[in-house]
Amino acid sequence: MNALRSIFILFIVIVAQPAFAEEGTMIPDDIKNYIGYGAIMLVLIVLLITVLMLLRTFKVLSDILAPVTDDKGTVVVSAVVPEAAKPKPTIVEKLLSLKPLSEEKSLIIEHDYDGIQELDNPTPAWFMGLFYISIAFAVIYMLTYHVFNLAPLQDQEYVNEITVANKEKEAYLAKSADRVDENTVKVSADPAVLSAGQTIYAQNCMPCHGDKGQGMVGPNLTDDYWLHGGTITDVFKTIKYGVQAKGMPNWEKQLSPKQIADVSSFIMSLHGTNPANAKEAQGEKQQDNPAGGATAMVTTDKSPTVN
Repeated sequence: MNALRSIFILFIVIVAQPAFAEEGTMIPDDIKNYIGYGAIMLVLIVLLITVLMLLRTFKVLSDILAPVTDDKGTVVVSAVVPEAAKPKPTIVEKLLSLKPLSEEKSLIIEHDYDGIQELDNPTPAWFMGLFYISIAFAVIYMLTYHVFNLAPLQDQEYVNEITVANKEKEAYLAKSADRVDENTVKVSADPAVLSAGQTIYAQNCMPCHGDKGQGMVGPNLTDDYWLHGGTITDVFKTIKYGVQAKGMPNWEKQLSPKQIADVSSFIMSLHGTNPANAKEAQGEKQQDNPAGGATAMVTTDKSPTVN
């Protein structure tokens, strides 16, 4: 009855569990289904085992209590309860190397102290094996981590993992930076970005636009007027694809997307610096801040240039 009661309670808990489950659980729905199916199968298996045990019990009782009769229904031999045999050790006793309680008297040691007697029940072999294995593990652990330093301790493992994570982060950021294009580019005020952009500008842009962006063959990059748009997107596109009709080469093959983004941010930083001997304004005036998003352009009467 206790077994049946436990099975019934377990079944109720499994059935009612979804009603009390939190919606915010991180367990996926398919895993929940597998867990539910497994629990139901476990309950069915336990029920089957219980039924088989009950049937076996009823058969044994019937063999013991029912009298033996002949063809005419006459009692020949009454069922006799067999003498008590030596109990067989249970599975737990076999696994743990335990002696049954019926053998305690044969295990009692002769000496006693104040009426307290001791059993001659040695420690199971499996327990002694685990004990010796734990000692060997402790010695190997001490030699490996504290004597010969063959493996890092927890604090060093943490430092190593942080170092690896930082390298992976740098690689990811570098890869992400190379994915930038005219649709995702953003103005950056990071000194490292502006410094890298200045280096690229000095190597590739200065011959046409001047060392301070004042304009030479190319237009002035420091005023409010732009030939091809003054937003970061416009500048990125102009550098990347060029303007062949005006003599502006495309740099898509010479510079990486990140390099184009860096030099674009540097060019945006030149706005309003008003260098000496700046070239006259060309193109259309940028009404809003060139570093901003949406802009309005006003056409001027300035003459066109080669770039």
